[in-house]
Amino acid sequence: MRKGVIGRAFKAAFPLTVPIATGFLFLGSSYGLLMHSQGFGFWWPVCMAFFIFAGSMEFVTVNLLLSAFNPVAAFLLALMVNARHLFYGLSMLGKFRGIGWKKPYLIFAMCDETFAINSSARIPDGVDRGWFMLFVSVLNRWYWIVGAALGWLIGGVLPFSTKGIEFVLTALFLTIFLDQWMGGKRLVRNARGRFGGHAGRAARDEAVARLKRYAGRHLPAAVGVLASLACLIALGPDRFMVPSMALMLVLFLALRPYLDGPADGTDPGSVGSETVGSGDEGGEDKEAAR
Repeated sequence: MRKGVIGRAFKAAFPLTVPIATGFLFLGSSYGLLMHSQGFGFWWPVCMAFFIFAGSMEFVTVNLLLSAFNPVAAFLLALMVNARHLFYGLSMLGKFRGIGWKKPYLIFAMCDETFAINSSARIPDGVDRGWFMLFVSVLNRWYWIVGAALGWLIGGVLPFSTKGIEFVLTALFLTIFLDQWMGGKRLVRNARGRFGGHAGRAARDEAVARLKRYAGRHLPAAVGVLASLACLIALGPDRFMVPSMALMLVLFLALRPYLDGPADGTDPGSVGSETVGSGDEGGEDKEAAR
């Protein structure tokens, strides 16, 4: 009976983690390669991936290990980089209730991708919720650990110099920034294409209202850039990191009403997919949505 429960949970969880495996193996490998290029032994990236398991913070830790010993700054930086997990934890309190001994591990192993699955996945009937979330957490964590180990091993056999590979951290954050920014631009184009030209006044008013509602998509990126730039100018390149993260956290909390999605849970990417107006316009919208 117990084996059947565990098996069903694994079969339900594994397919949902396969896309994450692709990303984690690649990013984990880049992290392991970075550690190798900085002169760290094999067990450094493996143990850090095993015990820290904080993605971007592990990349940042490479520089912390190579710089002057400053535990207070390291603690504050780790807190700021991973402050979003405070909100993850609060939103998962209900789902973690009543799952027994699995709860501490689920709290420890919760990352962005694991939170996304465990908070939104529709668990099939007959699948134990606790075991399902446990397998999602275990699989995602080990994808990252294996990726870090593979990256270090690959770094040892590369026939060319890996000098400059530390730029991978800058590239990682730049990619995240551009993806967030371009997501907002795609939203505007989709809405204009849907409601422009032939659409009636009511449809255009709806489009304008939705665009205003989702204008906050660019706000987090703008806050991050401006806060970092202000602290860089005021404090210099050696001391701006922690203050800029603290300033961003304060601004995000203050601007939270403008950053939150719609209360009705409408998908931002579905702007214009609903039927607006009546008659021929409504038929066109239905046809486009179909």
